[in-house]
Amino acid sequence: MIDRHEVALDRLLSVVRTDFPETYRAWFDTLVAEPVQGGVLRVHVREAAQSRYLHEQCTQAFVDAVMSCTGHLVSVEFVCDAGPQRTLATTEANFLTQLPVTPDYTFDQFVVGQSNRLAHAACKAVCTQPGTLYNPLFVHGQSGLGKTHLLQATCAALRNGSTPLNVIYVTCETFINDFVRAIESGQLTEFRECARCADVLIIDDIQFLAERESSQEELFHTFNVLYQSRRQIILSADSPPGEIPTLEDRLISRFNWGLVTQIDPPNRETRQAILHKKARLRGCEVPDEVLDLIAERVQSNVRNLEGALTKLMMEAQIGDDAITLESADRILADFDGRPAKPLQVSDIMDAVSRHFGVRLPDLVGRKRSRSVSFPRQIGMYLARRLTPLSLEEIGSHFGGRDHSTVLHAERVIEADREQESETAETLSLLTRQLLARR
Repeated sequence: MIDRHEVALDRLLSVVRTDFPETYRAWFDTLVAEPVQGGVLRVHVREAAQSRYLHEQCTQAFVDAVMSCTGHLVSVEFVCDAGPQRTLATTEANFLTQLPVTPDYTFDQFVVGQSNRLAHAACKAVCTQPGTLYNPLFVHGQSGLGKTHLLQATCAALRNGSTPLNVIYVTCETFINDFVRAIESGQLTEFRECARCADVLIIDDIQFLAERESSQEELFHTFNVLYQSRRQIILSADSPPGEIPTLEDRLISRFNWGLVTQIDPPNRETRQAILHKKARLRGCEVPDEVLDLIAERVQSNVRNLEGALTKLMMEAQIGDDAITLESADRILADFDGRPAKPLQVSDIMDAVSRHFGVRLPDLVGRKRSRSVSFPRQIGMYLARRLTPLSLEEIGSHFGGRDHSTVLHAERVIEADREQESETAETLSLLTRQLLARR
């Protein structure tokens, strides 16, 4: 153990980024570390949510990083310079369990696109005039599209605003469980006072009220108390109010009183922007063409986009390899459990033919002019990179050429790629197009 030692924070964070890329965040650059005293390294953060993330997700990573830097076992503490985050006094009594917000879930980190523009604008507006505009606000959409991100961003903005507000953020499951526990313990009155004293009540995944008659009754009365006193209510679900099974009509009508807005799956451009922002947040350099490939291949939801990016970063870290289109294609092929359709040499020849304006018969023919031989070599190079075929097999597709011709083409294009940016861009473009076909 060391009593007092200066730890270079830049080096420490570099180790965390290298060894624990899944936990690293770009805002780590704002951290400030004291010299080690009494075997403890104290790291200062700006916000309580960041402190909680570091404590819950990164303690062991920082301990291991300090040991790597100093050769000593050192404890790590995270200190929030802003002081404790504002919370409800009733939280201490545990009548309604509030959930922590994720520091990554802020408005700055939310990518706005055509699919979520209205929901984002409504949440921002609520932060400026809670209880006045869009009350209640009901956000719905499929799982993984950003509803929780928006609700937590709204919660954080309201809690950190200039006006102190009593903001309760819970999931529907938490609300139900705490309600049942309050009944069992004879503390129903305390539970109601806790929920109904909120300036802002935010409930995520309200669809879990289905088949819960008593919980629906309780929320109905809580809703009325808050609404009549002009306090803000924000709800989210995977479907609009009228499509939640067994939801009482009186709750459906109340949920529809304010603004009901939908989040749709993001389009390709929005998916690309999300991936760029997620990569920057994690302090990771990922080639644009790789992010574009992920955006093309993973179209279901934002959560799967982030999962694919995380897996790609982890695979690259474990294998100590650079992130390339080829490695991304291999990882994405297994991401959803469905193998990608194998590329055929005919697909490559067709793409090269269209890109260079060369006829297919010429690609397999004997013409040796630069306008034909260069596209032919490009096709052979791509076949070597994107198919499992041998040199002889590739040569047979290109007019029965032998393996030495294919090997020569591979070497020529590889050298040209390193020296000519135009060749590198052409290869990247054709690779993206071909991998997207899969």
